[in-house]
Amino acid sequence: MKGIILAGGKGTRLAPVTKLINKHLLPVYDKPMIYYPLSVLMLADIREILIISTEEAIPQFQTLLGHGENLGISIEYAVQPEANGLAEAFLIGRTFLDGDPCALILGDNLFFGSGLPELLSSAKRLDGGAKILAYQVANPRDYGVLKLDSENRVVDILEKPDNPPSRWAVPGLYFFNGDVADIAAEVKPSARGELEITEVIKAYLEKGSLSVEWVGRGYAWLDMGTHESLLQASQFIETVESRQMLKIACLEEIAFRRGFIDIATLRSVVEAQPKTPYSDYLELLLSNYGQH
Repeated sequence: MKGIILAGGKGTRLAPVTKLINKHLLPVYDKPMIYYPLSVLMLADIREILIISTEEAIPQFQTLLGHGENLGISIEYAVQPEANGLAEAFLIGRTFLDGDPCALILGDNLFFGSGLPELLSSAKRLDGGAKILAYQVANPRDYGVLKLDSENRVVDILEKPDNPPSRWAVPGLYFFNGDVADIAAEVKPSARGELEITEVIKAYLEKGSLSVEWVGRGYAWLDMGTHESLLQASQFIETVESRQMLKIACLEEIAFRRGFIDIATLRSVVEAQPKTPYSDYLELLLSNYGQH
């Protein structure tokens, strides 16, 4: 399975800060925002990844991440000239996908939970169709929302409805089989002029090939598209990291623990970094290697 991170757009809700920098490079406590969705794909053992962003931002992503050499993964880049909707990611990434199944994650989404790798492993089992996550929220009007029948089966998905039929929102992480690019090519622009991801999901639903991974207690899902939510995400990360002395979305640690890189590569990465709390954490990881 391949992965796509959609990190384009103008970030207008975060202006004026985003007049200077792509929002996905903004700090979320101690790491750039892009680290968080990238870490999710890595925890899902996805090692071929396409980052889609603006022409201006891609050189900055390349400076930050390169092509994934230090993480034992492969990162490619593609330009989205205009924000024409989430489903456009599959059209831009058609050559990259080459008919393979994929996971699409939005660049401003943060997922956390001790069982996250297991949840992702389950979500990757597509059974020939598509799989979405479902997460209960207090403000369903802001999201794509599931409509359920009396037996809690999904019968429809509504994009930011005025009268939500449930509190089950669809987070910005989706799993599709190799048909997704062809399905996305059939989607027509919505009333707001965008290729909606909900239309792609509905196509799978109508074929009877959509399944849902219900995300319950013990997991956090945050989006970081507003000043308030960006601050909340930073405070969440700071609270967890300071309490547990463990970092969230530390890419080098994930790469090492998942077996993407060896101890020698990790050591060379640490030695090349300036002295910071982040590098101190990696040095501690090196010193503890083999003790447990």
